Amino acid sequence: MPYYTADQTRWERNAKVLADVFCSLLLALLLALFSIVFFGWLGGLVAFVVVEACLLAVDWLVPSKNDAAGVVR
Repeated sequence: MPYYTADQTRWERNAKVLADVFCSLLLALLLALFSIVFFGWLGGLVAFVVVEACLLAVDWLVPSKNDAAGVVR
């Protein structure tokens, strides 16, 4: 999935990167906190790693409008 589309300006791209960084940090902190609270230190860290890996996999596998039909990565 392309991160930028052809019709985005430089300002939109920079804003998208800043928003991604902020949201990723916030989400990572919340996920880590919840997983440690529910599963303890060791189980929480393992659960956090598994959830983050699944989120990254979904981001990579979901097709976008710019992908060709039937594209395989």
